[in-house]
Amino acid sequence: MRTTYPELSGLTGTRLGPGDWVEMTQERIDRFAEATEDPQWIHVDAARAAAGPFGATVAHGYLTLSLLPRLMRGLLVVDGAQMVVNVGSDRVRFIAPVRSGTRVRAAAVVAAVTPGERGTRVESDVTVEIEGEDRPALAARTIALHVPA
Repeated sequence: MRTTYPELSGLTGTRLGPGDWVEMTQERIDRFAEATEDPQWIHVDAARAAAGPFGATVAHGYLTLSLLPRLMRGLLVVDGAQMVVNVGSDRVRFIAPVRSGTRVRAAAVVAAVTPGERGTRVESDVTVEIEGEDRPALAARTIALHVPA
């Protein structure tokens, strides 16, 4: 969705997305495991994980969460904002495992818009869907500060 900075205040309740599909490759999972020093076998050992509880390696929940900026790219474009700053997330829940080789995408609903001195705070209820799965990978409320130009 494309809007203007003055129109942000009227977006509460607006549905955004879904966005583009992004593949959760084993390479991405391995690089995240290395960067975070979390090489648990369910993430990086394909042979052992195949016999494990998920039937394959799975992405770290925090990897899926860290992809939110990519997954939400283009869902809300604000003309008249010089930048958008990630303020944080509330109520993050990892609901279903994301197996290596599957694709995920995000959709959101604008939950609250609060103008302030530094910019306009936009809270969105985000769901990350797994292609072909009934249950989502995660749900979270994200908080972004849109700073006017």
